[in-house]
Amino acid sequence: MQTKITVPDSQIMVNLLGAGDEILRLIERSLASDVHVRGNEITITGAPADNALAERLFTELLELIEKGETLTTDAVRRTVGMLEQGTAERPAEVLTLNILSRRGRTIRPKTLGQKRYVDSIDGHTIVFGIGPAGTGKTYLAMAKAVQALQAKQVNRIILTRPAVEAGSGSASCPARSTRRSTPTCGRCTTRCTTCSTPSRSRA
Repeated sequence: MQTKITVPDSQIMVNLLGAGDEILRLIERSLASDVHVRGNEITITGAPADNALAERLFTELLELIEKGETLTTDAVRRTVGMLEQGTAERPAEVLTLNILSRRGRTIRPKTLGQKRYVDSIDGHTIVFGIGPAGTGKTYLAMAKAVQALQAKQVNRIILTRPAVEAGSGSASCPARSTRRSTPTCGRCTTRCTTCSTPSRSRA
């Protein structure tokens, strides 16, 4: 079975293929279908289900480009991963959901799980983030807190330390939370400072 996609804009096609066809090669490795490009036409050959996945991948990548995003290999891998999960959320919407922009840098979810985490923060008063270190739980939570502060939905962000630190067997409640008193508050303060202006963040 063959499926054809025509990209009307030559510059968009250049962005889609990547420098030295780097993006195209990654797409070819990621799909079960064969992909051939001639001019502005993409021909996909394979089983119906494989072609449907490939067509949806190109649709999402083209939408990312049309939204002004620079297509990267990381964005392609994340898009493929989301599509293979068969979720209802569109990768182009997940990867372009801006939470905050500061100093030319935009904070946004990078995975479907992070998008759902952010949606939970929007929809609930209390959210428990459970997962391994380095998955964006604290960073995204602080970004959402700063977003709410900037939108005047709240007038203060209060950082509190846990009664028992991870890996600790005893509890203590210091009179004041400082970066030295607890790694948790130190990490939160760092993320708060990263997301907001220095004049608005105090330990």
